[in-house]
Amino acid sequence: MIYFITGGARSGKSSYAQKAALSLSDNPVYVATANVMDNEFEERVTRHKADRDERWTTLEEPLYISKLPIADRVVVLDCVTLWLTNFFFKYKQDIQSSLDALKKEVDELDNLPGTFFIVSNEIGMGLHADSEMGRKFVDLQGWANQYIAGKAEKAVFMVAGIPVSVKS
Repeated sequence: MIYFITGGARSGKSSYAQKAALSLSDNPVYVATANVMDNEFEERVTRHKADRDERWTTLEEPLYISKLPIADRVVVLDCVTLWLTNFFFKYKQDIQSSLDALKKEVDELDNLPGTFFIVSNEIGMGLHADSEMGRKFVDLQGWANQYIAGKAEKAVFMVAGIPVSVKS
């Protein structure tokens, strides 16, 4: 089962997903998709890790999440934006190749037994991107979110820490 959780920056997406995962399992898995790029980002990762206690198993994988040992587990995948960024750069900013690769992975996850809380960002609701690459990525993120939401059995939009059900 896929649960899709989306929203803006600092809207409470990760906390919501983690609480939901813990309500279903005493030993959930947290899949981190980020590549740490600088000191500020490393501090963010450290804060995220501090949010999880010894009950969690943390796995790090920038691209091929479906290959991880996560079948029959409760999993928080955090987050699609960073995961998609990894495909976007792997495929040299080719939107279709990046989207196809992400869709293939989502399809593989959908075929695995388990419960997957997939966290993403709604980046298209903010300021208009001021570069061609930025605009391409905003479009890509929107299409990826639509695809995952379509696959999900439930979808939640987080607003100021409040979950709003958009698909149940």
